Amino acid sequence: MINIGVLGLQGSVDEHIKSLGLIDNVQPLRVKTIHDLELVAGLIIPGGESTTIGKLLRDFKLADPIIKRVKEGMPLWGTCAGMVLMAKTIINEDYVHLGIMDISVRRNAYGSQLESFTCSLDIPQLSIKDFPLVFIRAPWIEKVGKDVEVLATINNRIVAVKQRNLLATSFHPELTTNIAFHKLFIKLVENHIRSTTNLSLA
Repeated sequence: MINIGVLGLQGSVDEHIKSLGLIDNVQPLRVKTIHDLELVAGLIIPGGESTTIGKLLRDFKLADPIIKRVKEGMPLWGTCAGMVLMAKTIINEDYVHLGIMDISVRRNAYGSQLESFTCSLDIPQLSIKDFPLVFIRAPWIEKVGKDVEVLATINNRIVAVKQRNLLATSFHPELTTNIAFHKLFIKLVENHIRSTTNLSLA
């Protein structure tokens, strides 16, 4: 059984836990403490309010331990606000939160909550057809680093990316019944577990 954490400070925590619970051999755990973080092989930062989650990360003294685990190879996935928290640059802001993914993000780029919308998209790189996308006060990515793989765009706006052990999406897969992105994240975690196991046996 693989323990997958969902940062449990604010946002769509329950929805991610429910989606993870549909995948075989996966045990979802809420992460609120450093001890919780030590128990998981991968972590999801859910959608919510990025400024609030960022403050709570600092208050709960989780920011530095998460950065350390990511640098050691732990897979991390941020959805919506989670993507903002991961970005190295936030457009028109003079601060970052975790600053661990080589992307420049614009917060609330799609407008207010009233301008939230849904659509669907084929994602050939992931062999996904008609994936339902839910955007709620969503950011988009304006610039990516050279080793960042763009997974999805809408109207030339980047909305999903991957960089080594990092995954980020502007939209909310956890608010749909499609768990393809959750399965993709689990695959990243499984690959990391295999690589560390092979190293320990060498």
